[in-house]
Amino acid sequence: MSDKKLTTADYPLAEKRPELIRGPRGAPLDSVTLDAVLAGDVTLQDLRITPDALRLQAEVARDANRGTLGANFDRASELVDVPQDVIMQVYELLRPGRSKSKQPLLDAAGTLRDTYGATRMADFVEEAAHVYERRGLFTHRF
Repeated sequence: MSDKKLTTADYPLAEKRPELIRGPRGAPLDSVTLDAVLAGDVTLQDLRITPDALRLQAEVARDANRGTLGANFDRASELVDVPQDVIMQVYELLRPGRSKSKQPLLDAAGTLRDTYGATRMADFVEEAAHVYERRGLFTHRF
């Protein structure tokens, strides 16, 4: 992460602050070149987003007075290493009418928090469980 607070003047980061962006294997953004790809030095892993990159995006979003977007980037940063099948299970539970009660959502939040350290995302899912209960959105449709 940067020592200096990022602002909207730093956006887009890949163009204006590329020195801050590194791939999951630690390779700097400027090392991702066509020659490096052809030489086999760049893998798909090098092209994945990192939690740090998402947190930097959150910082820029907050500077643009887009706090909700910043919070979304922060939650996304926690999900980078969560397996896709877990993310899809949580997504399905978050769709109104897909869960019979709030307990599956609370269980999913516990898994996110305890297994993957995704505390912000777990808080979000717990909040959804309580809102869905209050609004009567647990009527199972299928």
